Order: sequence, then structure tokens, then C-alpha cells
Amino acid sequence: MSNDFRDLFGDWRPDPEGAGEEGEPRPQRALNEKEVRVVNVYEGRYESARGGIASESTTFVLLRDNMGREFRIFVLKDVAYAIMLALENETTDRPFTHDLIKNIIEKLGATVERVIIDDLWQDTFYAKITLVQGERAIDVDARPSDAIAIALRFRVPIYVAEDVLERAQIEP
Repeated sequence: MSNDFRDLFGDWRPDPEGAGEEGEPRPQRALNEKEVRVVNVYEGRYESARGGIASESTTFVLLRDNMGREFRIFVLKDVAYAIMLALENETTDRPFTHDLIKNIIEKLGATVERVIIDDLWQDTFYAKITLVQGERAIDVDARPSDAIAIALRFRVPIYVAEDVLERAQIEP
């Protein structure tokens, strides 16, 4: 397999993080972030924007900004359950994965400052969780569903990039 990769890409290597051509830092793109809140978690069939009805049951989180624009993020059932527990301030006898992550972050002396859903590519959302430990802020890539579950546990804001919201919003 590694030879196949070399055949395709030769000696090419991805740029170091944050570097453009010649190793110069890439400018940060403006995200024009909008705060959103979780409306609820839903399961069932839905009509897609492409005009069909889903044949299988799907689970999604519905998010809304302060202007009433809504969009869905489809999630696995276990993460949907974890999000519902957080929305309802329910606890379990033993920690679920997102509770465990929260415990680890806290024991390391860090906290979560915010979550941002910052990209949408080929119908897949991308997110980052911003951790703060002392003076240091660290952005961690995450699935949006996991980022939402963690944000709800830390009671921190969830943001979405304006262009992502515009492309993903449900038309009224």
C-alpha cells in the first residue's frame, strides 16, 4: 500500500500545519461565526432537499441561530442519546464517552471554551473544540456531533460559520 501511495504522490508531503507556499503562514479565513443552539434531537424519516424521502429511519440534531435559520446534522444513535442526556441534564450511573472526555479535560486542568462547526464539504460537517489550559488555547478537530455533546456538558456556546449555515439551512 505505501508503494502505491508513493507511485501516486512521489515525495510530496502535505504542508506543515498553517503553512502555505514556501512555508509562509496562511491567513485565517473570516468565519463570521453565528451562535446556534440545539433545538432537539429527532428520529424518523425526513424529506430531503433533493426531493426524496429517506427510506430508513435517520437521527439528527436540529440547530437554530437567533435569526430562526435551522439546519440538521445527522448523528449516530448513541451520540444522539448522549446529546439528549445533556439537553435534559440527566446523568448515568457510569460515565458515557462524552462524560469521560469531560472528566479527563477537567482532571488535566483544562476547560472547553467553545465549539465551532466551521466547514461543510461533500455533505460532511467539520467542527473544532477549543480547549483552554491556563493561557494556552488548543483547537481540536472533532465530529460535530461529538463537539455538540461536549459543548452541552460544559455549557459553552456552539458557533457555526456563516457560509456553512447558509449552505446547510433548511428552506422554510
